[in-house]
Amino acid sequence: MNAIASIERKEVNIQSHLGHSLAASLYFPAKSPTNSILIGPATGISREFYHHFATFLVQAGYGVLTFDNYGIGGSKTSPVSECEASLVTWGKGDLTAAFDCLKVTFPDNQYHLVGHSAGGQLIGLMNNNEQLSSVFNVACSSGQLSNMRLGYRFKAHYFMNAFIPLNNWLFGQTNSDWVGMGEKLPQRVANQWRRWCNGQGYVETGFGSDIDQHNYDTLSLPIHWVYAIDDDIANAKNVEDMIRVFPQCQHTTTMLIPSDHQLKEIGHMRFFSRRSNGLWPMVIQWINQY
Repeated sequence: MNAIASIERKEVNIQSHLGHSLAASLYFPAKSPTNSILIGPATGISREFYHHFATFLVQAGYGVLTFDNYGIGGSKTSPVSECEASLVTWGKGDLTAAFDCLKVTFPDNQYHLVGHSAGGQLIGLMNNNEQLSSVFNVACSSGQLSNMRLGYRFKAHYFMNAFIPLNNWLFGQTNSDWVGMGEKLPQRVANQWRRWCNGQGYVETGFGSDIDQHNYDTLSLPIHWVYAIDDDIANAKNVEDMIRVFPQCQHTTTMLIPSDHQLKEIGHMRFFSRRSNGLWPMVIQWINQY
């Protein structure tokens, strides 16, 4: 374990029931916690991106687990072009397995999920999500292309409907790192991402086709949705479009304006930047209610 002040971090491998291994990091506070947090990553984003945020939470006394989805970061065990992962397996398999590991590591706790983009979109696919006490979603929305502002919509259409299909045809994977969109993506992940963003309600587009089992319509949890006014993807319309896919949950929302927090930008990614650490106490305020 690596000691960081009064914090210990332990690297572990989690076995998914779908048969693959996931790289994960467990963070242990100085005292045994009563609340523990799973951080659900965005599409193509490795767990190291959330390290400073996780450290902040652990210093506040919470147990924390971060992990890499199959095919990403430390969970990339073969060439990406050979990886069979999809968004569905990331939700049904990876999020479920990571949460199981959190529960075993920190038994008899209250459990919470902080979801970043896909990390919040996919929770209705988990078969153990009813054991969560609350969810705090950041930049989480349907990503519906038609709801984006015109200038960004052209860029998004190019990425989704030209770049992804061409990359998958030429390389058997999507080289999203070439355009600053996280790590290289398995083609099934990218294909579902493209289809769902061209539809409505993101995962809802896959109901009855990509997705045969889910509990989006029956899951009942308090969920807080935080998005930034300068986020072209998770804008207000797309956040509302995602919220309606969870009809039984209790929803609250917060729109962040960067200048209100002495920040130049927040966008889709920078909530978890160290420069945005002044925003992080709102996560603790939320969790402390549950």
